[in-house]
Amino acid sequence: MQLQQLRYFLAVAETGHFTRAAEATHVAQPSLSQQIRSLERELGAELFHRSRAGTVLTDAGQALLPLARRILADTESARQAVQETVQLRRGRVRFGAPPSLCTSLVPDVLRVFRARYAGVDLQLREGGSRDLRQGLEAGELDLALVIAPAAGEPAGLAVTALLHEELVLVSAGPLPRRRARIEDLREQPLVMFREGYDLRETTLAACRAAGFEPRWAVEGGEMDAVLASVRAGLGPAVLPGMVAARSGLTVAPFAAPGLGRTIALAHGREVPLSRAAAEFRATLLAHVAEAARAGALPPGSRLLPAAG
Repeated sequence: MQLQQLRYFLAVAETGHFTRAAEATHVAQPSLSQQIRSLERELGAELFHRSRAGTVLTDAGQALLPLARRILADTESARQAVQETVQLRRGRVRFGAPPSLCTSLVPDVLRVFRARYAGVDLQLREGGSRDLRQGLEAGELDLALVIAPAAGEPAGLAVTALLHEELVLVSAGPLPRRRARIEDLREQPLVMFREGYDLRETTLAACRAAGFEPRWAVEGGEMDAVLASVRAGLGPAVLPGMVAARSGLTVAPFAAPGLGRTIALAHGREVPLSRAAAEFRATLLAHVAEAARAGALPPGSRLLPAAG
């Protein structure tokens, strides 16, 4: 059974006449009649009572009529859905990012993408880089911003390094010097993120490399809780430059060689990106590059060659 046969059948049923149905469907009447006879042979039943006055549906034709209408309507709906997806009037992007980037870089990218593609469903997942990588490998995410590890990336991921971001020391009050030193973290308890945060691991590694274990004023917080604790005067914290720039807190970059991290954009290698996900990736890369050209990145942050 072919869709065109159902279209011809529906035209004859609605006009009550083979000639008028052929005119309505822009096909020669012999061709239309041949297609209807082929459909009847396939179904094993006559669909029309034919006479000089016109045609009327048989019982079999009456049974087929609502089904044919439904099949053709579903086909048109499918065609429209595919076209809307191709033209990005609809679709879905499942995107992940660490909480520190969800409060700095990500909102602006989401705003730009939403203004261009209002019909695309955006799903955002906050999480640590380890969890986001697992989500990509499991097919639960299309794209994710992650903090590049010191070791290699999993073989199943394609990763583009975007930015080197400076980490800074922030405090509600004055800091002892304009450029902080790792040794300064020995002298006072810190406000520290929960386990699983890349910032926690980076801070711990820097302190241990300097020969000491840091003390906590409070630990276990998410980004908003850490910022609130610092503002309340509980202690300083190590934050990304992009977050610190918007925090209203006192900021001191670390003295050379400094403290930083690499932000990368990752997606699975095995499954090609959907049109919507590919456009989101292009939007993010263009936004980061434009921010770098405009000098809108925080001091100490720089665009990496792979993203330029």
